[in-house]
Amino acid sequence: MLAVGIIVLLSACGTEQKSLVEQPPVKTVPTNTEKSDSSNKTEAGAVDLDFSIFSNVEIIGIDLSELSAEEQAVLYQQARYCQAMTEADTETMAEITSPDMIFTHMSGRQQTREEYFADIEDGNLQYFTIGIENPVVNINDNDASVSYTSVLNANAYGARGTYRIDGTHWYEKQNENWIACNAPEQ
Repeated sequence: MLAVGIIVLLSACGTEQKSLVEQPPVKTVPTNTEKSDSSNKTEAGAVDLDFSIFSNVEIIGIDLSELSAEEQAVLYQQARYCQAMTEADTETMAEITSPDMIFTHMSGRQQTREEYFADIEDGNLQYFTIGIENPVVNINDNDASVSYTSVLNANAYGARGTYRIDGTHWYEKQNENWIACNAPEQ
């Protein structure tokens, strides 16, 4: 049986859905409390990631400085993916996701990566802002997950609104990069 990687209605968020509530629009705010050059090195030698470049993504409820460099790298990929969603940048989305990725809508409908990206490219799915609320990053060797509440301001197949969806994204480290993948089989 193929494990499902990401739930989408309006998102590519999570493998499990816990709630769907219409909310007021998401405020678009840079996500880093201090701007930094994305090429800066930290004292430990890791790249200092500049989360403030994500103009349509807000990370809420976490102090990024409390994350390890590797946890920050995973969360950065998630924020990068969400920013690409808001820009309908399927080239970047493809770079961040595994080719065999399966996307599952809240209705249960499943799509391949290419089918999902086609819906974004033709405007059937439009994302305006995405909040990543209270993210929890877990890393186990070359596997990682990011669980959070996604706050999406989007238009999905003609249904415009702001939605809150709890879920988990899964990542696998490939050639030193974190790539979104299907959930591990249970």
